[in-house]
Amino acid sequence: MQQLGTPLATLGVSAAVLLTGAIAGGQPAIAQTAAVNLAQAGEAEPEAGDATNTDAFEDDPPLRDWQFTPAPDVAPGTPPLTFPPGTIPPRGYETPPIEPPPTDPFEVYRLGIGDLIGITVPNFPEFNFQGPINIEGNVVMPILGTIPLRGLTLREVEEKISFELGNRFLRERPEVVVSLAGPRLVLVTVVGEVFEPGYYELPPGADVVDAIQFAGGSRRDADLRSVVVRRSLLDGDTLEQELDLITPLQTGESFELSSLQSGDAIIVDRLEVGNDDDYDRIFASRSNLSQAEINIRVLDYSVSGLGSIRLQNGATFADAIAAISPDPDQADLGHVALIRFDPEQGRAVRQVLNGREALMGNRTQDVPLQDNDVIIVGRTLVARVSYALNIFTQPFRDVLGFLLFFDSLTESADSLFQPGGGR
Repeated sequence: MQQLGTPLATLGVSAAVLLTGAIAGGQPAIAQTAAVNLAQAGEAEPEAGDATNTDAFEDDPPLRDWQFTPAPDVAPGTPPLTFPPGTIPPRGYETPPIEPPPTDPFEVYRLGIGDLIGITVPNFPEFNFQGPINIEGNVVMPILGTIPLRGLTLREVEEKISFELGNRFLRERPEVVVSLAGPRLVLVTVVGEVFEPGYYELPPGADVVDAIQFAGGSRRDADLRSVVVRRSLLDGDTLEQELDLITPLQTGESFELSSLQSGDAIIVDRLEVGNDDDYDRIFASRSNLSQAEINIRVLDYSVSGLGSIRLQNGATFADAIAAISPDPDQADLGHVALIRFDPEQGRAVRQVLNGREALMGNRTQDVPLQDNDVIIVGRTLVARVSYALNIFTQPFRDVLGFLLFFDSLTESADSLFQPGGGR
């Protein structure tokens, strides 16, 4: 049995198989015969023309038994993402399906009138098309004819055109590629606490911040933590998204905004009473979400009438006094009135402040200003305007009526600005 040490590459295949089976089956006679055949096969000289070269295997490393490394134990339903080298997947393992990430419905672009689209049908160039969606919401394709596309996504358009071609002109549904060659302008509605609510036409890709800026910026009473974007779909459904625009500015967090689409409505909510304790109005007013500048009316003897100054939004009473630069010899800076329209009451609210203390840094006297505030410099002038407001019993309908009151007051009462004592 020493012949069994002969290299396996030189043994007869049939004898090797017979020997293996005899040993496994417990048949020694057959095993001995197979061993003799193997030995003879190892001693036989290769015939002429035989391509087998036994010398080629003399330097080969000896064969080693194959080592099987079982796969690590895994919990059912949670297979490892990869398997280490030398292991095999466990029995019954199935590759998990690759699922696309969930799509934000506000990120899905829906086609509308004015969109320029390109349609390509590989291998069938006669169906290729590029053109705008007409006022009826349709495109007119070569051969295929009129196809309504308004309100559909690009993927839905691909499916629809492929279905039409496969049913009407081709034996099977072809591949269709649809691209947005030129997006339409975005017509949106901006309402709520903005300076100029209305309809605005924005460039493609504009977001809610752009819309608020186009509307003149947010008002002082706007709650920029609650800005609602509302979108109506053709099937009657309504999508709504509430955005917090101010907190990411305060914390420095990254924040991505979805692009607006035509027909969107942007609602800037009003800051509710009792919900403004942790809301920084000054910070909000200095951001690019608010109106860039505010207009302050000024009644002062030095101008002999109603003047106005423009200040950066977020300016305070001290900023206004510094911009007015009243003559300290003629004006009593210790008695300056700030009059503001209160839309809740429909009346003018008066507050007397000390301009000198405000300029010295007294925060109790340095109050934030609002658009269309009126500042009256001079004790006598403050008393006269206060008297006029007291005898005017009718409420103001809006801020315009409040401003017209001061215009008429300065135009009709010539003696209002005549020099007098106790200024």
